[in-house]
Amino acid sequence: MSPTVKLAVIYYSSTGFSAEIAKEISDAATKAGAEVRLLKAAELAPKAAIASNEAWAAHAAASAGIPVATPDDVEWADAVIFGTPTRFGNVSSQLKQFLDTLGGLWAQGMLANKVYSGFVTTATTHGGQESTLLALYNSIHHFGGLIVSPGYTDPVKFVDGNPYGTSHVDGQGNNPIGDETRNAARHQAERVVQIAGALKAGLAAA
Repeated sequence: MSPTVKLAVIYYSSTGFSAEIAKEISDAATKAGAEVRLLKAAELAPKAAIASNEAWAAHAAASAGIPVATPDDVEWADAVIFGTPTRFGNVSSQLKQFLDTLGGLWAQGMLANKVYSGFVTTATTHGGQESTLLALYNSIHHFGGLIVSPGYTDPVKFVDGNPYGTSHVDGQGNNPIGDETRNAARHQAERVVQIAGALKAGLAAA
């Protein structure tokens, strides 16, 4: 039997779109046989800023029960899928702050030889989706991690058109996540689990 893949899905979401994709990925990975931890990056914004945005405040309340990611979760995992809204074509400060806490594990070589992938949301079409994922993947290169992007490895990817990872345009909160994004998210989850499983089995046999 193939070894069970331990997958951490770690995301930041302000108004819920990235959280919804994270949940889709988590569910698909579980169905694919992985042991999954669905986790959020800690919020850094002041309470006044959150309260000033109705959607932000509502999502903060709705996601209060989601555990906050720690470095221990990354150490535990065979694979990690990171998710973030784009911020000026880059990773959100909340997720970046979490990445910056991984220095201790990095120094011990504990981030290497794991599988990593990413997904992103933007308010506008294009909006920095690919540059955000490429910026995220810069950190993975430093980890010594193995990036498993979805590429064009399934017909669903020719529909959503982003080989770097699942992406969604929320249209300033007016564009719900539909089948195109969900299908891409499920494929990404299944691909990550498949490749991580093969890697784990290969390393165990080496």
